[in-house]
Amino acid sequence: MLVLVVDSSTPAVTAALVEVTASGVTTRAHRCTVDARAHGELLAPQVDAVLADVAARPADLHAIVAGVGPGPFTGLRVGLVTAATMSQVLDIPAYGVCSLDAIGHPAAAGEPVLAASDARRREIYWAIYDGAGQRLVGPEVSAPGVAAQRARDLAVTVAVGDGAHRYADQLGLPLRAEPRYPEANALATLAAERIRAGAPGDPLTPLYLRRPDAVAATARKSVLP
Repeated sequence: MLVLVVDSSTPAVTAALVEVTASGVTTRAHRCTVDARAHGELLAPQVDAVLADVAARPADLHAIVAGVGPGPFTGLRVGLVTAATMSQVLDIPAYGVCSLDAIGHPAAAGEPVLAASDARRREIYWAIYDGAGQRLVGPEVSAPGVAAQRARDLAVTVAVGDGAHRYADQLGLPLRAEPRYPEANALATLAAERIRAGAPGDPLTPLYLRRPDAVAATARKSVLP
């Protein structure tokens, strides 16, 4: 089954085509551009590019997998709106996966790991995974020091992800170089069981973890002196 994977929860704008079979998940085409200010401009062309790479059409897709965050409001919604729209138009299911899982799960190698992405405002989005890649805590958003204390409580021995690299001095953990951002193949692998079973699609609820910066005015302001 040919599956489109998209993620825009971090500065890495990702689109990929994977093939899901009974025995595993194989990446057939992949595009990833790191640009925190161009999610809307980059994602659709990247979707077109991965389809062209394998001479496929949107009608050839069986499902869509989308990273649902956590991530900043503006960037995250680009991937989710794209996935939801294509799902409706093509009448195929869309499955959501926590984007941090696509960092922490592939990084797990028999030891607890902290996965983190940059949340700006001197904070990180983070979660903790056991040695098998199963999420134990999170996702949460906080100052790196809060995540570091929780990591110590759970005997975490390594950190991974762009947020971990940015705040390595505050986390105080050895760093794993990769993955730095959510991996498309990992997103698909985490949704593969649902894809194979033909499970109903998800509502693709975004994990913002924060309220948006822009809020509606609660009262009218006087324009008179």
